[in-house]
Amino acid sequence: MKKWTTFLFELEKKPVKGLLSAEWLTMGYLVLTLLIMAFMYTKLPNTDSIIKLRVNVTASIAALWLVYRLVPCRATRLARVMNIFAWLGLWYPDIYEFTRVLPNMDHLFAAAEQAAFGCQPALLLPEALPYAAVSEPMNFGYWSYFSFIGFVEFFYFFCRYKQFDRAVFIVIGSFFTYYILYLFLPVAGPQFYYLPVGIEQITQGIFPNIGTYFLDHTEMLTAPGWSDGLFYQLVEDAHISERPIAAFPSSHVGISTIIMILAWQTKSRRLFWYITPVYVLLCLSTVYTQAHYLIDVLAGWVTSVLLYLILNYCYKLFFPANRRQAQA
Repeated sequence: MKKWTTFLFELEKKPVKGLLSAEWLTMGYLVLTLLIMAFMYTKLPNTDSIIKLRVNVTASIAALWLVYRLVPCRATRLARVMNIFAWLGLWYPDIYEFTRVLPNMDHLFAAAEQAAFGCQPALLLPEALPYAAVSEPMNFGYWSYFSFIGFVEFFYFFCRYKQFDRAVFIVIGSFFTYYILYLFLPVAGPQFYYLPVGIEQITQGIFPNIGTYFLDHTEMLTAPGWSDGLFYQLVEDAHISERPIAAFPSSHVGISTIIMILAWQTKSRRLFWYITPVYVLLCLSTVYTQAHYLIDVLAGWVTSVLLYLILNYCYKLFFPANRRQAQA
């Protein structure tokens, strides 16, 4: 107990004076999206909520920076990082305030899915396997997304602390990179697009352009699978805040793949193989729950590798002092 108390609360000899790397990323995303809002101001229906979110995020970063400066230790540093992760839950629906005014692109992606596979896997997979023995593991995989990320990040904090800042930078940078892509790719995914089009037309390979339908509509299909399952209900509860955004590429798959890369780099093979079954279920579940087209999953795998390489390089370039400290 004393060991962990010392680990968490021992004052740092060289505390960080400015922002943490993940906080710099957050502020960069905040400023970039404010600039986008300025260009789209006359079209956006809810600019007050956009500005309010950014004010609150800035205030929380400033407040926790002050706490850390007063008590510079690992515990207060962790609080700053957890604050950045906590806001991701609101940054995600914030994208909808931008994309809702843009013409929806699902008809192009559903047509590409049909051309690539000759069917709609998101429609056929849950129809073929509606059983509880399949539905519950799939919904568990989908529901475990943030726990999956947190598990590996906490492993870095407690067991690979010198590499913790880099791991957080890569994951947060990945989130914001995907969010920026989503701002310009208004693809809602099968669970949203299939509803206004109608399943009958989808099965016939008809994918009409629905324009700005999602400007005022956020309804989605009832999720497939065993509706009495615990994890089915947990996923359904999470869908209350879901918005018709962020389908291509799949950030669930992309960021989970980056987490697997980071897990491998810990050199803890027990950790890597322990989370591998969850990762497989998570990737499969994105199609099974109709959150994504299969091409979204493939794009998630490709972009994850590119993002990891780019962000790892950026960390070395912009935070060399942190890198040298980690290698010491």
